[in-house]
Amino acid sequence: MRRNGLKRAGLAALLMLGSWATAGTLPASATDSPTPAAAPSTSAGLIEAMQRDLGLSPSRAKARLAAEHTATTLEPKARRAAGSAYGGSWFDAGSGRLTVAVTRDASPATLRAVRSTGAAVRTVEHSAKQLAAAKNRMDGLTAPSGVSSWHVDPAAGSVVVNVVGERRSDNDVQTFLSRARDAGPVTVRTVASAPQTFAAGTVGGDPYYTGNVRCSIGFSVYGGFVTAGHCGQPGAGVSGWDRSYVGTFQGSSFPDNDYAWVSVGSGWWTVPVVLGWGTVPDQLVRGSAAAPIGSSICRSGSTTHWHCGTVLAKNETVNYSQGAVHQMTKTSVCAEPGDSGGSFISGDQAQGVTSGGWGNCSSGGETWFQPVNEILSRYGLTLHTT
Repeated sequence: MRRNGLKRAGLAALLMLGSWATAGTLPASATDSPTPAAAPSTSAGLIEAMQRDLGLSPSRAKARLAAEHTATTLEPKARRAAGSAYGGSWFDAGSGRLTVAVTRDASPATLRAVRSTGAAVRTVEHSAKQLAAAKNRMDGLTAPSGVSSWHVDPAAGSVVVNVVGERRSDNDVQTFLSRARDAGPVTVRTVASAPQTFAAGTVGGDPYYTGNVRCSIGFSVYGGFVTAGHCGQPGAGVSGWDRSYVGTFQGSSFPDNDYAWVSVGSGWWTVPVVLGWGTVPDQLVRGSAAAPIGSSICRSGSTTHWHCGTVLAKNETVNYSQGAVHQMTKTSVCAEPGDSGGSFISGDQAQGVTSGGWGNCSSGGETWFQPVNEILSRYGLTLHTT
């Protein structure tokens, strides 16, 4: 986080309320199952960003945020109600409701229990457990570069395999698809290009550097911050936007995962804030409840600053040139080199750190993030919240 960012009028006003780490804080630990305690922020800047990136009017943007807040809260209840018949869930922007898939053998009592939570119900052939098992079998395959990624899509009731359009007819791609179909139900979709990570060479005036690589801070944790694993190895030193020493990578994993955490010291400190870059006010972080598929989500990064989109898929395996990365969440938010490690946030709930994607913020594209709760759990960290 930029030190001069703390001089912003909005953040200065927040700091006058008291210490971030004392009275009134309820940090979300790695073992918590955090849920939002209040309706998400509807600041003018956030609504403007949703207008720009999602094409929503101000009233529709506010209504969607409220509906997504409700869906995020009831999703765990609906999943428990569905039990073994659970086939996945997603937020339906058209109806403004959470949709829960259940298998055809679900009992009338199970259907009533799911509907009683307020969720809509869709009948599907395969349970979430069966689809996850099929994806796990596909994870054991070696994917060629023409295969971009694959994930379970509960709405499609299958594992979606994303293939680079110009490579779809390649023999190695067809061989992978044949083996994938042997593993379970598959839907093939075409994407414009292969994924890449979003680290960048040195450019002055940006959040942090590791050697000649520039990346972005994700979220503050007590003692440091989380970011992308491809940005640095354990033991690597980190410099801030002004090239002063910040701290050291304490843990890092890439590929297989794409997460890391950096300890901070030497006069640097952590606050539960995501930079709005003047597009929106700096956003407070109040928890880390995972938003459902279909929810709106925004990203903050040091290159392209603040952009919004929707959650497209969860638990996707991404086939980077450096190796596959698992359990990623895919979004329609754009990003560019230097945005790696930056914050994905939905309302006031931390979602994850930017990993990579394809496209850019001029022509559009897609990005993936590593879910923040997995990072907290892996390293035993506690998210810094208000």
